[in-house]
Amino acid sequence: MSRLRTAIEQYRDRVVDSTTELFAHAPYPLADTLDYPGDPGLCGPDSVTWPVIGDAAAFIGGIRALLIQAAHPEVVAGVADHSRYREDPLGRLSRTSAYVTATSFGAMPEVAAAVELVRGAHRPVTGESHRGRRYSAGAPALAAWVHNALTDSFLQAFQFYGPRRLSAERADQFVAEQTAIGALLGADPMPETADGLARWIARHDDLGPSPALAEAVGFVRHPPLPWHVKIPYRLMFVAAAATVPARLRRILGVRKVPGAILLGRMIIAALRWALGSSPSWHVSLVRVGADVPDGLFRQALPTDGRIDEDGTMRGIGA
Repeated sequence: MSRLRTAIEQYRDRVVDSTTELFAHAPYPLADTLDYPGDPGLCGPDSVTWPVIGDAAAFIGGIRALLIQAAHPEVVAGVADHSRYREDPLGRLSRTSAYVTATSFGAMPEVAAAVELVRGAHRPVTGESHRGRRYSAGAPALAAWVHNALTDSFLQAFQFYGPRRLSAERADQFVAEQTAIGALLGADPMPETADGLARWIARHDDLGPSPALAEAVGFVRHPPLPWHVKIPYRLMFVAAAATVPARLRRILGVRKVPGAILLGRMIIAALRWALGSSPSWHVSLVRVGADVPDGLFRQALPTDGRIDEDGTMRGIGA
């Protein structure tokens, strides 16, 4: 291997290490997923969810979701009053990522465990917002805002920054798949189409400024990240804000920066080149015995040597 090629591979490995370290502050939710051979979970290999959540564009989707969620005064009050995101930002990031990973890619026992963990965390999250409204994180309407913001954000991030644009039918399929996840948390209402979801988010009646909003948005804009991650994160923040509906941008106090979409496409293309697609998608394909596309994955699988050289589960393949 030439020195140039070696240097390129070393750089890619550093990007992988820096990125995965951000999400390593909670137990990996699919550590035992190969104990459930053939279990497709809620979504499965023919779903839209696996390629959407498995693409690097999901990084922007996660940032966008945090922004949009903060536009709801009762939701952001619950975060401000009960979350430890200021003291443990990477822990919260890792736990949220673990929930999305488990519910999207996990076998059914892993889905159930992730949902129960979230339900347990939500039970004590009650209080009153600045406008005198009582809140409970488990209330169907608040669960719906959080869930629908995630669904819409992952979808919009993929449509703007993914390797291809989903057709209207495939976008609607993604939303339908995500409603199955939201139903486990009691979220209601959940629009059934991509266009309906986007309108519900943009026109929601309960949104507005609040004392906790500025702090939450400021934190999402400038989280305490390692120095070498701050520049690419900032580009992803700008790219995420550019896809937020105009009304919500005004509420949140963020703006659409000229050229943000192009910048977002460039940074996600670079991350896709360095990281490949999600190893959680890869190991889930192995778990169900589905074909693994060539060239899509480059990160090591968290399987403790349980994958044969031909890519099948040890003792399961032909």
